[in-house]
Amino acid sequence: MRLHGKTALITGAARGIGLAFARAYLAEGAEVAIADINLEAAKKAAEGLGPKAHAIALDVTRQDSIDAAFAEAVQKMGKLDILINNAALFSAAPIAEITRADYDKLFAVNVAGTLFCLQAAARHMIPRGTGTIINMASQAGRRGEGLVAVYCATKAAVISLTQSAGLGLIQHGINVNAIAPGVVDGEHWDGVDAFFAKYEGKPLGQKKREVGSAVPFGRMGSADDLTGMAIFLATDEAKYIVAQCFGVDGGNWMA
Repeated sequence: MRLHGKTALITGAARGIGLAFARAYLAEGAEVAIADINLEAAKKAAEGLGPKAHAIALDVTRQDSIDAAFAEAVQKMGKLDILINNAALFSAAPIAEITRADYDKLFAVNVAGTLFCLQAAARHMIPRGTGTIINMASQAGRRGEGLVAVYCATKAAVISLTQSAGLGLIQHGINVNAIAPGVVDGEHWDGVDAFFAKYEGKPLGQKKREVGSAVPFGRMGSADDLTGMAIFLATDEAKYIVAQCFGVDGGNWMA
């Protein structure tokens, strides 16, 4: 019960990593707002998690939706202690084939969505003089990839935003840090694998097997592999950790 009495809003939490975070936080005693663009999926997830889970509609590309979602979360839970900025999109293409539409879409969700949800959380936390914000970065934000330029750039921006926001908000008692996963297995990897199959001419499933076997730990990560760091960063044990990005990637990247 390390998060007993705490409240959290998790974006993109109706499935995948976000849902794993919600389950872990609830198990540690927190009350959780499951915020997602797919409200029906969020409601279904919340119903399966019990009365301390609340479904909230959130489109991170719209400021009115962000403002309404955070206001609703505070109204339902009484306060906001923790934000996990988890909502994100992935795309891949050779440099010569990147479209402006893909660029705009990924930056709108991965970067602007992270920034303005962070801002909304901070506005609720500053008057109380306390809070925790955890941004989801990626090992892709620490290096380039020939087929993943835009996604890598968005996650590099998330790391940079974490550093700036961490320095700007710690004076208000708000800790901002990031988690950088490596390759994480899940339904989203079917889409990632399909991109590489298209552009590298590989059979479906081959890229997934290759990246999994290349992880020093010996396998791809799972959403549950990330929950320990997400819990730790939200506890008082992490109060002196400011503006850092933690790799949870099985040894793929040595910071």
